[in-house]
Amino acid sequence: MKPHYLTSLFSPRNVAVVGASDTPGSIGQAVFANLLAGNFQGKLFPVNLNHKVVGGVQAQQSVRQIEAPLDLAVVTTALRTLPAILRDCGKKGVKAVLLAKEFADTEQMEREILHEAVSIARHYGIRVLGPNVLGLMRPVAGFNASNYTSKVRPGNLALVSQSSALCTAMLDWADSKGIGFSSVVSVGDAVDVDFGEILDYLVADNFTQSILLHVHHIHDARRFMSALRAAARTKPVVVIKSGRYENDVSGLTHSSNLVGSADVFEAALSRAGVLRVDTIAQLFTAAKVLAANFRVQGNRLAIVTNGIGPGVLAADSVATYGVELAQLTAPTLSLLNQVLPRNWSGGNPLDIIGDASPMRFRTAVKACLDDAAVDGVLVIFTPQAGTDQLTTAQLMIGLQRESTKPIFLSWLGEAKVAESRELFSKAKCAHFRAPEYAIEVFRNLANYHQNQKLLLQTPGPLEGKREAPDVTTARAVINLALSDGRSVLSEFESKQVLAAFHIPVNQVLLARTEDEAVGCAAEIGYPVVLKIDSPDIFYKSDVGGVELNINNEATLRAAFAGILERTHALRPDARIDGISVQPMRRRRFARETMVGVMHDAQFGPVITFGAGGIAVEVMNDRALALPPLNDYLVNRMIDKTRIGRLLGAFKNMPPVDRDQLAQALLRLSELVCELPQVRELDINPLVADDLGVIALDARIVVSAVREDRKRYSHMSIMPYPTRQIRHAALPDGTPVTIRPVRPEDADMQQAFVRNLSEESRYNRYMSSIKQLSQTMLVRFTQLDYDREMALAVVRDDGAGGEEQLAVARFITDPDNEGCEFALEVADHWQGHGIGAMLMDALFAAAREQGLKMMRGEVLASNKGMLRLMRKLGFAIESHPEDRSLNNVTRAL
Repeated sequence: MKPHYLTSLFSPRNVAVVGASDTPGSIGQAVFANLLAGNFQGKLFPVNLNHKVVGGVQAQQSVRQIEAPLDLAVVTTALRTLPAILRDCGKKGVKAVLLAKEFADTEQMEREILHEAVSIARHYGIRVLGPNVLGLMRPVAGFNASNYTSKVRPGNLALVSQSSALCTAMLDWADSKGIGFSSVVSVGDAVDVDFGEILDYLVADNFTQSILLHVHHIHDARRFMSALRAAARTKPVVVIKSGRYENDVSGLTHSSNLVGSADVFEAALSRAGVLRVDTIAQLFTAAKVLAANFRVQGNRLAIVTNGIGPGVLAADSVATYGVELAQLTAPTLSLLNQVLPRNWSGGNPLDIIGDASPMRFRTAVKACLDDAAVDGVLVIFTPQAGTDQLTTAQLMIGLQRESTKPIFLSWLGEAKVAESRELFSKAKCAHFRAPEYAIEVFRNLANYHQNQKLLLQTPGPLEGKREAPDVTTARAVINLALSDGRSVLSEFESKQVLAAFHIPVNQVLLARTEDEAVGCAAEIGYPVVLKIDSPDIFYKSDVGGVELNINNEATLRAAFAGILERTHALRPDARIDGISVQPMRRRRFARETMVGVMHDAQFGPVITFGAGGIAVEVMNDRALALPPLNDYLVNRMIDKTRIGRLLGAFKNMPPVDRDQLAQALLRLSELVCELPQVRELDINPLVADDLGVIALDARIVVSAVREDRKRYSHMSIMPYPTRQIRHAALPDGTPVTIRPVRPEDADMQQAFVRNLSEESRYNRYMSSIKQLSQTMLVRFTQLDYDREMALAVVRDDGAGGEEQLAVARFITDPDNEGCEFALEVADHWQGHGIGAMLMDALFAAAREQGLKMMRGEVLASNKGMLRLMRKLGFAIESHPEDRSLNNVTRAL
């Protein structure tokens, strides 16, 4: 692939510092001095209007006077100079500009000047980082374009921070702990280059193994989530969020008012497969542990100690942090009873008695590691008479090398255990001064494991196994309300929309008079429920607008009149369309739940689930997730709530039909995907019992959307593109399916590559690989469909599975204008017309994403592929730097 367009920013060869100065205390002096002192291997050019020499280097009055080509200009001058400087940079051909000075953004004139400068930059294709940034550092390359004057060590962590102040605090803390960085990027106000693009670069950066993010606010949630998910597939990403409780969501529905912006951000990060932490110390600790490749498969912790007091306190912390104390299996307990003293604790925590020898520690810890019910072991050593802290430490280091499960080591004390701690540090073991810190890190590892599982989920908006919704009818109901100037659908209209997506609703008949209500009740059958129907009244119970369990005509007439009287008294301004008559559902074993949708300003639609009824605000029992959802995500939502524990059998209550409840949430996910007009939605209650589910009350809030919007642009996570699935037949009649690749295709993809001939593998990968590495396999099967596409041709293998015959893919260029493609066809299926058919499907997918150009590289010796390229209309040219390659390009 061609170099990332931010290479000029991160790895420049020639750099101009506009405003470089010898004046002590100035930004220009600090930045230029850092660049000179950093052993930067490129060329530096100071630009200063008043001085011909800066720092002993010949200076120019303008970047246009510099003869050498420039990759990056670092601007340290006043805001008023920016438009002219950007114009000079554009004419000079500068690719990137770093605004390394703080500017106030409160004055209207200053905002206008900054806007003008950014407009000039966009005209010339210049990318701008800042303003209000500390700067940019690449310690691994000796590049320090910042005003930070303290030491920054080189390392494999990338730090990206929105706050300059927090960035300096992080760097100071990291230096005291001996932590180094591959890159340090201060994003600032991000008038142009934002988190998503920076993450894009760091994903492909070989110097970066882990990424640390400080986020305050996000400009482009879709780009942010897309880049974050791409990064998290191959590198650990740890995020700290400031301002977690700013801009809380507000709206008309319970679903909106019960959810805060912090909850949505947490749900987004979980779905992205990253780990969120709360403090700077947690940020770096989590990064070090993840970079050391410590992983857990669950949250069950065993504690081994030679002091029952510390063991019990650690067990208390396990409960505090939401970690599970592992229940040792019978074989493990039997083994421990044989090898440990008779007075050992007999369970978890394992008190192996104060005089525990190193071998006793090893035996107990090894038994826990071998237990399938244990995901990690915390070892707490207390220096007592007869103990050997150093030998015990050495045995623990050896055990960690043998085991794939993590061991967390806490040697209590100071001078007596200092030698062991030094040994742990050299061996890069996870060791902590207090057990509580170890438990917190274990909790974070367990959360990271769960989030990585969420990252693998790629549900589609419309799953083929379920009956398709009537999207046309639902849109018609919404459009009718919008054309009438209304944003709130009535209960009757809301249930029409739900029914169009096959969410069960109870019958609703609208009556405008008592006589009509009597007729409706006769049609439905007593008992019935009456509810006020008004677009101006959201919560009917607030005006006494609901009457339940009406068993006869006389009671109905009295209830009808009472509802109207109370409503007129409390809301004389409200428009009343009538009173709805509904059947009174008597379901003995029913549980009341609430499902809903709210709209977050950054991340778009969010689905909520929790306890329903009139006390939802008091109960505050809800879980939330970003759509689209699938079975795994839905069941995880249900299990996270308190009401979820009441859905099973207890006392005389049979379990609810969990499958039907899950189906309702999946249908709601479909509704959210297909109807961007829906801003808020409440189904309260959604009654669930052993017979199924039914929505007894519902309300939807809508707003108009642009007709020319991109499909699913209202969502921060792109659904699996089910619309790209098509069935076809090869010229010889073989039935095949062309469909986008999914994560579960990893084994099939690996088998496909293994079965290719050496020649085919070399033609595709330009190397003699035998199979895909784990990193490549993840990259090829865990896709972000908003920025890339892989289409596989598969057929039934006759054993209930699929055989892959071919695969074609494209990866979108960071500028979203073009893409690079690749194609491979199994050897024994070449010559069957698969290549042309698959490329036609890939062209259509690229056009749908708005791409204008497709390009690729083909070996000059690959005659068959070159023939196909000519047939498909590609232009073929020799590669300017490698005669063994041809560049192929095609306009879309």
